[in-house]
Amino acid sequence: MIKDSTLAYEEAFLCKDAFFVKNTRGRMYPVKECPVRTEFQRDRDRIIHSKSFRRLMHKMQVFLAPEGDHYRTRLTHTLEVAQIARTIARALRLNEDLTEAAALGHDLGHTPFGHSGERALDYLLPEGFRHNEQSLRVVDYLENEGEGLNLTFEVRDAILCHTGDEPASTLEGRIIKVADRIAYINHDIDDAARAGILNIADIPKEISELLGNTHGQRITSLVTAAIENGVENGIGLTEPYGTAMDRLRDFMFDRVYRNEKAKGEDGKVVNMITFLYEHFFAHPEQIPNEYMKYAERDGISVVTADFIAGMTDRYALGCFNELFVPKVWQYK
Repeated sequence: MIKDSTLAYEEAFLCKDAFFVKNTRGRMYPVKECPVRTEFQRDRDRIIHSKSFRRLMHKMQVFLAPEGDHYRTRLTHTLEVAQIARTIARALRLNEDLTEAAALGHDLGHTPFGHSGERALDYLLPEGFRHNEQSLRVVDYLENEGEGLNLTFEVRDAILCHTGDEPASTLEGRIIKVADRIAYINHDIDDAARAGILNIADIPKEISELLGNTHGQRITSLVTAAIENGVENGIGLTEPYGTAMDRLRDFMFDRVYRNEKAKGEDGKVVNMITFLYEHFFAHPEQIPNEYMKYAERDGISVVTADFIAGMTDRYALGCFNELFVPKVWQYK
């Protein structure tokens, strides 16, 4: 088969600590073998062709409805994470296909309006809401008209563990957590500077002297530190780069993520998500069938959150306007 050359490449090139596709724990239910692609390559393609992946282009990253064409969205963030993760995996001779698939799928469950939407659903659901768990739910159940994508265990595990305390079971999966942080901290600096929220010169001097003064320099420094850390020490950053990234993240929380100018509309987002949740919880007949098929098993609260989490920013706004904003009445 055509894919035999890829399998031979894995055997010849990947390091001993890499995860070989031949060792996969498989899918939730069996599928016919593909003659061209390995199982992790199929997972990558299933994610890219999914509706939830396309919807990421209309979900905000940090700034609510920014004016301008160059601000990141959840989709461009995902692509940057995938690029960084693949660079690290290739340099460490780990499985690049597994890494790429997990990176592309890691945020499929993110809500409209970023972490503001996530916080709203976390408050509303009795069992809470976490976007990494929702990403796994998307690929397991909600995608493909409610049939799921039926991904391999290793990709699913990496998606679930890209945030939180539980490490992924593979080194490739652990790369996603590092790449995610490298990506969002640095592109959020770029977007905040573009928005006038942050001046690059405000970054503490000792951080800039170590990591660099530009977007590219900072990413190169941190990616290099991840590669130099190697696989023997697990996946992480060498010092002093790990501490510098933590300090840079703290700086971004102080100056951007909690900035009143940047986040002044967050309260409205929470109110809007709350109104939508309460409405669809009370009127489940208005929730699409691919979500409702799991209502008996998981409960109306969960499928209501499924529906809202899957919305794009503009779809959520459109629903809110349709349901709660009075329309102009005209006498004819």
